[in-house]
Amino acid sequence: MREITTLTAVVGSGCAGLNAADCLAALGQPVLLITEGMNCGTSRNTGSDKQTYYKLSLAGDEGDSVGEMAQSLWGPDVDGDIALCEAAGSAAGFFKLVQLGVPFPTNEMGEYVGYQTDHDRSRRATSAGPLTSRYMTEALEKSVRARGVPVLDNTLAFQILTDDEGVCGLLCLCRDTGEVVAVRCANIILATGGPAGIYAHRVYPESQFGMSGMAYEAGCRGANLDCWQYGLASVGFRWNLSGSYQQAIPRYFSVDEQGVEREFLREHLSDADALHLVFLKGYQWPFDPQKVPGSSRIDLLVKEQTDLGRRVYMDWRQNPAGYSEELLSGEAREYLASCGALLPTPIQRLAAINAPAIELYRSHGIDLERQPLEVRVCAQHHNGGIGVDCHWQTDIPGLYACGEAAGTFGQRRPGGTALNSTQVGSLRAARQIAASKRPLPARLPEFTLPALPAGDPARLTEELQQAMSRWASFARSSRGMEQLLARIGEIQSHVLPWEECGDREQRIRLRDMMITQKQVLSAMLFALEHPGQGVLETKNGVTQRRPARPIPTRDLWFERVWKADLARREESCK
Repeated sequence: MREITTLTAVVGSGCAGLNAADCLAALGQPVLLITEGMNCGTSRNTGSDKQTYYKLSLAGDEGDSVGEMAQSLWGPDVDGDIALCEAAGSAAGFFKLVQLGVPFPTNEMGEYVGYQTDHDRSRRATSAGPLTSRYMTEALEKSVRARGVPVLDNTLAFQILTDDEGVCGLLCLCRDTGEVVAVRCANIILATGGPAGIYAHRVYPESQFGMSGMAYEAGCRGANLDCWQYGLASVGFRWNLSGSYQQAIPRYFSVDEQGVEREFLREHLSDADALHLVFLKGYQWPFDPQKVPGSSRIDLLVKEQTDLGRRVYMDWRQNPAGYSEELLSGEAREYLASCGALLPTPIQRLAAINAPAIELYRSHGIDLERQPLEVRVCAQHHNGGIGVDCHWQTDIPGLYACGEAAGTFGQRRPGGTALNSTQVGSLRAARQIAASKRPLPARLPEFTLPALPAGDPARLTEELQQAMSRWASFARSSRGMEQLLARIGEIQSHVLPWEECGDREQRIRLRDMMITQKQVLSAMLFALEHPGQGVLETKNGVTQRRPARPIPTRDLWFERVWKADLARREESCK
């Protein structure tokens, strides 16, 4: 076993992890970046029609403020102090990315123009195109490497070590050699992304699995673990089918085992309603129970077809049956006209609205001009996660979580806030680490390598993922989830000592996945049995609901704030 010492270990190389490492290095803090693969993860390998970054408005004549943005982020299941921090830090995080070269668009006067995203009433959203988060990771990686941050690559972190004072170390598996690496440290920032691996039907890239279970095993609480975002996505090449993919109004159809096609939307909706609801899916892409009479009915109808064993497709080659411009809603007609997209076919409309959306699929061997696209409703983002405070610190001193691993959102997250949160949360965690000055532990505590699940790990993983997608996705069954919890318990009761295990990486992931699934299922069952408002907190399988903290009142008198800030800076230099 090899031992490494660093003040802070950052786990993950997405937008959150890279920014955390970059900020710590800029603050003169020793830091080690640990990653399963620098080019793995959601940030590097995912996107949408124009992947959204949500920040304070920086264009036009409409008023905005930190307080107004915080009000948009705050809700019955979102704490006000976290909402305020994400609003206050949004401009700083955004302009750092601009300075690093991320190509967010401006008009000729230099305004960073915006648009309206889902669950918002403003124009705070911006985008660098379908690959916004990839551009962010590339720019941040370049900065991290320029600062000389050491990187432990191809390494899987799997167990957090603690003592009476909090964090003291981290156990990792070298994926090349199978060697265990013990990291002695005073702080850990988990930026491992959302727990994508708990579901079978997901739009997360294949390289994203998530490792939140080690935080729950260490004693962290979960926040809003029942809150997930699900939406229509392609199932071969995994990609969100939001925004312009829907606003171009493609044809939906399903195919049975005999190859018989059905335009199933027409069986449940009038032609005018079907056209309007498909168009609205662009603005309202995530499944939302409150929109079941509206655009989210599309998701339910797609699920009905897949439950019957039929394959569902979206097709931009030809119009839906019954299409005519006269049947378009005023909103759809105005939008298409403004984009110069009142054109005869969906593919022509899509090209006029967003040509890169077509090129994206073409770059992966899929020509939307020549073939339909198989789709289904998939898990896309965890709006809950590991519970943190306004410095993104967990219940355990020295342990932080940022990015999608952190539970800073509720059910109605405005689109694009996830990318903003990666930058704000990681910056605040880095600053808190620098200010807290936690000392390195003198030594690692005694520990035992964990026993791992027995049986075929690939088969068991697939079984549990399929069950989660069937019973605990956007349509949920109490009975199914209870049966799944019992099955997980049964699998957890059959283990092998570490020394006797082959396929350790697969078994480590299965073990972590089951820990997370149990926490998520407990939260979902509680939410079904005790509907209401508030932040849902889960710890060791026990769930309770509490009122969200309000947006704090704060001192905005310049001279007093200036004096207090100078005092903090002087203290940090001691």
